[in-house]
Amino acid sequence: MWIKLSASGIKLSVEQMKTMRIFEGVTKVSPLDCIIDKKLDRIIFLVKRGTVGMAIGRNGTNIKKLKSIFGKDVDIVENDEEPERLIKNALGPAKVLKVDVVDRKRKGKIAFVKVSRDERGLAIGKDGRNIERARVIAKRHFDIENVIIA
Repeated sequence: MWIKLSASGIKLSVEQMKTMRIFEGVTKVSPLDCIIDKKLDRIIFLVKRGTVGMAIGRNGTNIKKLKSIFGKDVDIVENDEEPERLIKNALGPAKVLKVDVVDRKRKGKIAFVKVSRDERGLAIGKDGRNIERARVIAKRHFDIENVIIA
């Protein structure tokens, strides 16, 4: 069963909604979206601007509680209405220099991300975790087909 969030048009499953309620109960931050990433065994939460620190908690206490409750890694990403900034946020903690979103008619939209050479590994992340997080969020929120580190 899927439930559509009217403001954003994103559909959430009952499992995602339950997961979001637990997140809000622990962090006191209302998440905007929840992506259960079975491939990389983690849960990604999208939160309003300025609430990431509160969601993480002092010394990461909320993250630790959530990891214990869910038995999975938990990622928190700050939302943004601009796709370039949201992709930049999703690639944190890497320092992104520039994001260009290009519409390639037949291939759809593609985001090209520029990072310095020494930040490249951080942007990609262990086993591609960070770049995959950016891809999933960009696809879900802006219908961007791919995110490429250029």
